[in-house]
Amino acid sequence: MTTVPDRAAGPEPRPVDRPIARLAARVAGRPADRLLGTALAVAACNPPAVLDAPLPAKVAVFGAAVAAWAAAPMVDARPVLTSLRWQGIAARRRTTLLPAAAIAVAAVTDPALWLVACIAALLLAYLLVTDAWTAGVTAPPGSAVRRQTAPALTGAAAAAVVLLAAQAPVAGTSWARLPAALAVGATVVCLVLALRGSRRPPG
Repeated sequence: MTTVPDRAAGPEPRPVDRPIARLAARVAGRPADRLLGTALAVAACNPPAVLDAPLPAKVAVFGAAVAAWAAAPMVDARPVLTSLRWQGIAARRRTTLLPAAAIAVAAVTDPALWLVACIAALLLAYLLVTDAWTAGVTAPPGSAVRRQTAPALTGAAAAAVVLLAAQAPVAGTSWARLPAALAVGATVVCLVLALRGSRRPPG
């Protein structure tokens, strides 16, 4: 007995189209994450100052935007034992490295106060959108509103405290480097601890 193929289902996709579809999904997937991450990276580069900068500076900003577009999507996967190399860790923790790099660049470029406020808002929005604990499918069961409200309020309060501390009038004093060094050191320690914690195998 012969079977008649079901034509209603349509022709199967050609194998050549599958790599193209996967590439398109990688390039254009999760547009909210990519737009927020790219906007954060570009804003940290101080665009008003880049307009009058030499061509290499403009090319660097374009490269930062491309890198942010590629690295911005959230990592929403259950913890598994994967590569413990720094490359693998950086790939899994890219949503932490991207905002950390943006803040470091913003500290170097010294943007205006209004742009600093924009960077803080973009940072908070990006962290909330890419946080798998509140927005991912692996988040714990419960009220979605409750899971998203608490991190948003906590992040907004933390951003306000940091902005107020950054405006402290200590730049012209002789001991201005001390609080700056402590802040940079604390940031580096927190980042290293986050990366080292993911290198340890479970159990």
